[in-house]
Amino acid sequence: MNFPLFVARRYLFSKKSTNVINIISVISMTGVMVATAALVIVLSVFNGFHDLVASFFTNIDPQLKVVPVEGKSVAADDPILEKIRQFPQVEVATECVEEQALATFRNRQAMVMLKGVDENFDQLTHISEILLGENEFQLQAANLQYAIPGLQLAVGLGMGAQSQDFLKVYAPKREGQLDMTNPTDGFVLDSLYFSGSVFSAQQSTYDNRYVIVPIAFTRNLFHLQGQLTSLEMRLKEGSDLNKVKKEMRQAAAGRFQVLDRYEQQADTFRIMKIEKLIAYIFLTFILVIACFNIIGSLSMLMIDKRNDVVTLRNIGASDRQISQVFLFEGRMIAAVGAILGIGIGLLACWMQQSFGIIALGSSSGSFIIDAYPVSVHYGDVFLVFITVLVVGSLAAWYPTLYLSRRLLVTEEQSV
Repeated sequence: MNFPLFVARRYLFSKKSTNVINIISVISMTGVMVATAALVIVLSVFNGFHDLVASFFTNIDPQLKVVPVEGKSVAADDPILEKIRQFPQVEVATECVEEQALATFRNRQAMVMLKGVDENFDQLTHISEILLGENEFQLQAANLQYAIPGLQLAVGLGMGAQSQDFLKVYAPKREGQLDMTNPTDGFVLDSLYFSGSVFSAQQSTYDNRYVIVPIAFTRNLFHLQGQLTSLEMRLKEGSDLNKVKKEMRQAAAGRFQVLDRYEQQADTFRIMKIEKLIAYIFLTFILVIACFNIIGSLSMLMIDKRNDVVTLRNIGASDRQISQVFLFEGRMIAAVGAILGIGIGLLACWMQQSFGIIALGSSSGSFIIDAYPVSVHYGDVFLVFITVLVVGSLAAWYPTLYLSRRLLVTEEQSV
């Protein structure tokens, strides 16, 4: 039996001679509990937003994307790309050419990102699920080439379901010098037909800027015949994504990057991780302040138990064991507060997931979702528990080390 732990447990649940000590102990435990619950809830909300954003990216982002390490474009028949394309796990592979251009529709204009893709782009992604206006994904018919803009871009250009017309696209010439007396001569002009179909990925990166067009259009406009800026792929169902990605990177021989969906949106997810880390640091600081109550609680307990210290020494307890009694007392306050706080935090997360108690806005439909998203990651719960124990132990260490030493010296002098 661990003697210091046994005594500390008795002290924790027994009534003290002064009621204020019990009150301070409860306040200490409550402070730790509230801070712990806040950590669990806030980190779970950040996880919820992370998972929500990731679910949106899957509608238009490919499973794997291969891009050159140096330069923006590369030959479509590059031997390494052909080798990657022939992997047995690859179900669909699409060549893409992405470039910026100036687009005008009637009397409005905007800078856009043209994403030229093959006809099998709807097999590669879930683009058909986010189309508005037309349910069928179609890039060309006979001699017509179609433009499918993002929803917000279409609104900005005044492109409605009934305003079917040609979208004019201007791209700078890659060769020769610009004649300032005739600036329009420095641009290549081509046009696509807008049939009224738009996509809504519910991500501003795509909805505000992107126009999906046939790859032949972008190659002709930017003089990139036989070139591509990326090779995008979908794997067969049941394939091990991480294993295939590792094998493709080995085949790329350092000339190409192989990116999964998270790596394609690395900046977005990096910002979310930084925000989550900052929230964790601030809440941990609040936890540290809450644990100062443990110092006061232990200090008053040690003064209250002076007579018990004499008794413990008389029955053979060493000074180290006596110090450990109060150290365990502080740790137990932190541990009980952590367990209760985690329980309350998990309960609050379950209620938010089930009932959406806290809404994002006052009116339904103002946002993509009506309530704050919550996703509990048990790695975060474990991190919170360890954090509380460490902070609580450090808070208990100072009064135990300092006051117990003074208390023992005082008792020796009185003897």
